[in-house]
Order: sequence, then C-alpha cells, then structure tokens
Amino acid sequence: MPAQPLPAGDCHQTFELAEATAPAIFRALLSHADQQRADGQLEGAAAALACAAARVTDEEDSRSRYELVRRRGLIEYADGRPTDALASFECALSVAEHLGDKSAIAKQLKNVGSSLRRIGDYSGAMHALSRGLTLQHEIGDAAIGPVLNNIADVYRDLEQPDEAERYYRQALSVFRSEGHYVQAMHVYDSLSALALDRGDATMASELLNTALHDLRLAVEGGADAEGARRYQLLVLAGLAQASLSRGDVTQAREQVAEALALADAHRLPLPGELELQAARVDRLSGAPDAALTRLRTALDSRAWGPAMQAQMLREISLGMEQAGQPGQALSALREAYEREVEDLRAQRDRGLAWSNARFNLSESRRQLAEAEERARHRTLQLWLILVSSAALLAVLILLFWHRQQRMRVMEAARRERYEQALQHYQREANTLAQDRQLLQALLDSREDAVALLDAEGQVSAISRAACRAFNAPRESLEGQSLPDYLQPADAAELRAALERLEDAGSHSLLLSVDGRTTQAVELRPWEGGDGLIVLELQTSPTPASELQSEPTNEPAGREEFRRHLVELMLLAVEGWERCTGLNRIELAERSRIWRVNIDDGRLRARAMERYLSLSKLPKNPRWRDVLRTAYYVLGNGEKMPDELRVDLQQRIDLALAFTRRIALGD
Repeated sequence: MPAQPLPAGDCHQTFELAEATAPAIFRALLSHADQQRADGQLEGAAAALACAAARVTDEEDSRSRYELVRRRGLIEYADGRPTDALASFECALSVAEHLGDKSAIAKQLKNVGSSLRRIGDYSGAMHALSRGLTLQHEIGDAAIGPVLNNIADVYRDLEQPDEAERYYRQALSVFRSEGHYVQAMHVYDSLSALALDRGDATMASELLNTALHDLRLAVEGGADAEGARRYQLLVLAGLAQASLSRGDVTQAREQVAEALALADAHRLPLPGELELQAARVDRLSGAPDAALTRLRTALDSRAWGPAMQAQMLREISLGMEQAGQPGQALSALREAYEREVEDLRAQRDRGLAWSNARFNLSESRRQLAEAEERARHRTLQLWLILVSSAALLAVLILLFWHRQQRMRVMEAARRERYEQALQHYQREANTLAQDRQLLQALLDSREDAVALLDAEGQVSAISRAACRAFNAPRESLEGQSLPDYLQPADAAELRAALERLEDAGSHSLLLSVDGRTTQAVELRPWEGGDGLIVLELQTSPTPASELQSEPTNEPAGREEFRRHLVELMLLAVEGWERCTGLNRIELAERSRIWRVNIDDGRLRARAMERYLSLSKLPKNPRWRDVLRTAYYVLGNGEKMPDELRVDLQQRIDLALAFTRRIALGD
C-alpha cells in the first residue's frame, strides 16, 4: 500500500530537510525518493513521495503532479504491483499529453508497455512500446535503448529468441555508445540467458565477461560506483551459472568467491541469484549441508519473491536428496511447486484483475459514450423541436400577419364602401330636401295663404301670405309645430283634425290664427303624396287646390307600395336595434324625423308606429320620411351586417321605383 503523507514537521525530521523554499524542498524529496527506490527501500521511497505530494497545493501545477504520479508508478512496479503501476503510468501519460511534452509521453509509453508485459498483455505492450519508439524517432531522441530492450523482453516472453536477440543487440549498441554501462549490463544478462537457453554456455560467459569488464570501468570512472558494484554481483552470479552449465565447478567456485568478497568488502546485500549459485557450488562441491544452511539463512533473512523462493526450495530439495533425506527433499520440492503455483496464481490474478479493470473501464466508457450519444440525440431533438416550434411560430405569425393584413385591406375596402354609401345616403337625403325646397318655391310664387304640414302639424313649407296671416316670419314657422302658435283650444282642435285627416279626404274648421280674428281653414291631403297635408286659409277666392296634382285614378300598385313601405320601416327599425342596441324611440328622437309624444307618462312615437303595421298605415303615407329614416339607419349603422345593409338598400331602391311608377301613373 502507498505510504500516507506525513505531517510537515515529521517530513522535516524524517528526511532531515533543511529550511529552504518550497520548490527546493519538493525537489529534494523527489531525489530522496529516487535514491530510496534505487536502494530497494520502497517503503522509504513511498514515504518521501507522500511528503512531496503534501507540498503540492496548486491544482494547476501539472508538472509537479506528473513527477509525483510517474515516481509512484515506478515504486509500484518495483514492488511487484504491475496493475497499480499501469494505472499510475497511464495517469502520468495523460498529464504528459496535457502538457504537450513529447519526451515525457514517449517515456510513459515505455513504462506502460513494461507494465502491460508484466501483466501478460503482450499485444498492448508491443503497441505502446512501438508508439513510444516512433515518437522518439520523430523528436530526435537518441535514448531509445530502454525501449528497444523492453521490446526484446516482449519477444523473449513470446518465445521468439531471434527477434529478441536482434532488439537486445540494438539496445546494447545504443547503451554502449552513450556510455550507460549499468543499463548495458541488463542487456548482456538477457543475451546470456538466451545463450544458456539454447545451450551455448561459452557465448553466455563471453557476454557476461564483457559486461563485467564494462562495470569495472564504470567503478573506476566513479560514475555510480555503488550501483555498478551491485550489478557486478549479478554478473558474477550469471558467470557462475554459465560455468556450472559447462560443468566447470572450480571456475564457478572462484566466481562466487569473488562476488562474496566484493559484497563483504562494500557491505552489499547479496542478491538472490548469487545466493542460489553459491549454494549450487557448495552442493556440487560435495558440501550439501553448507548449501542447505546458506539457502535456509537466505530464506529467513529476506522476503523474496515467489519465483526466487521456488528456485531456492528446488535447490534445497536437491541438497536434501544428496544428503540422503528423500522425504524432506520431497517436501521441499512440493513447497517449491506451491511457490511456483502461487507465483503463477498471482500472475493470473493480476492479469484477471487488470482484464476486469479494463473491461469495467471499457464498459464505463461504452456507457458514457451511449449516455453522451443519448444526450446528443436529446439535444438534437430539443433543437429540432425548438427549430420546428420557431418555424411553426413564424408560419403562424406570418399567417396571422397576412390575415390581419387581409382584414385591414377588407376593412379599408368596407370602410371605403361605407363612406361611399354615406355619401350616397347624404345625396339621397339632400334630394328629398330639395323636393321640399321646390315646394317652398312653388308656394312663394302664389299669393294664397297656404302651408304644407306633416301629420304632426310640423310646417314643411309655407307661403308669404300665410306667414302674414300668422303674423310671424317664415324662419320661425318652418320646421316648427303649427299648433304651438295657436290658442290651446285651437291647437287641440287642429291636432285632432290632423289625426282624422290621415284617413279622410278633407276637413274644414275655424281657427284664430292671429289670436284676434277667426278664419276658415281647410285641411286636405296633398295629392302629390308623401303624406303631406295642405292647410289653406280662406283669405281669397283663389282656390288652394291648384297646389294639388290633377286627380288621377289610384294606380294598381298602390297597395303593394303601401305594404312595401311597412316592410321597409320594419326592416329599418330592426337594423337600428341590431346595430345600435337602441329602441325605436331613440331612433325617432335622434333622427328628428318622427315626433315623440308623451301618453300617460310614457314616451311614444305614435306617427312612426302607424308605419309599422299595414292596417294602421295612413291612407296618404309619408313615404319620403320612411326613406329618410332608412337612410338615417344606414348612415348610422356602421356595425350593421352586410346582408342586412344590402337588404335595406334593395328595399329603398324598390320604394323609389314605386314612387316613380306612381308619378308616371303606371
């Protein structure tokens, strides 16, 4: 397990840090961790690295985090945890890619490839190592020896010795050209192992002697002398193994003795390979007890890996068998087998754990990709819905605008037609008024005292003689009710006579027109129609009947005309009530065409009401007032439905046609 960070004070005390700046302390802790790892003190290296990690507080300091996670992976790799190391190296690779440091990327690809080889994923390892090698060639990095060596290791594990040897020799050439004798020693060791595998012990010895010579030169040069001496122990152990393969026990004994003397002189820990070869030399020299003692002491002194323990136990089994202890030899051999199985199981578990982790990661990525794809689809759908909604809204707005525009055009056209109709109605009303002006001109051309009254006694036209008789100017009489100028008794008698006259031929009565003298007055309908009444004052022998038209027989269509007037009046009142919401009394008051009376406290338009029933219609109806009423309704009925307006206009035209027929005597 990785060491937990120590408090700052403990870090200073544990690693004897001098008071310095934070970056300097961080670099010192990294160097200390590297040295501890090189000495095999992995726990100390992890502790130093944990203290260094505690010094990093800036989340954006990617370079420092890269150095930390890279070193953590190296410690995990050295501790026999390739799966954990792989995770750290991949994390470091991601940081390096974020930094854009191609050299660091190539280095982490090498580390990833090494971890994958240890796990057993040779295809992935070869892919990562090949990528790293290609990148180093691209950036002109000549330090390609470690990558070539790792590629050779992959081919060796895949039991392709020829390819492995080819890459080993390329790596060896690079290391020797750069003067890296310690790293070259690993290549010599691997090449010698290949030589031993094919039974060429002589070649193995030559390779290892060359490595030993280079290491001695390195020690003399002072470059990492202690590390070179450690590797000398491994090379001497390899030479002893090669000598034993040739059957030269004496030379093997000398090589082991040299290695033991070197370790004793410099107080170096004995590697497992040297312990194993020393025990073999003792056993083959006829001293199995010494071999057993050495191996048992070695097993008890240090925690070896399962593979090394298995090799030592096998050698113990051989020593016991040579010492005449077959039972114990079998037990040792069984234990060696258990260690090998344990090692294989551990490798398998690491592989399964890595495969499971890869599967989970792949599954997580797949699920994440599916979630992202669904999110993209949802986003696309939302955008499509939004765009479709916007398009639909735009279409609706456009349609609404076109509809409003069409309605405005239609309203403008309707308004124009309405204005034209108003002008037409005004012209027609003016035409009716002009008829009254013609009557007034006719009366002014005579000397008779004659006046034209409507059914309510209102003066429509009056001659000059009549004005003199009433002793009032024309302006005060025209448009006014004549009974208002008489004495109350005379006024009541005149109103009664007017009511009776609507259904009678003529009527005579005596009135005091000037308030002093009484004159004979004759009332009779005007034969010109229009419901007007002729009032003649008997002041001269000239008969007022000259005002009337020549007697004519009543036309055949007279009754139809009367019925049509009633229908027109009913339609006009209906149109008024529908478009204004007001009643017929309001129509009479506002149009000023029909007189409004008060009967028993109620407002009534009795004259108008007679035109709403054919049975009550006067014998001589005021058809001009009916037309004026219809025109007034049309002119003030802006909200009147078009079909009602058309119907009312058609009935007006029909009424005018009747009047022309009556005038022509048809």
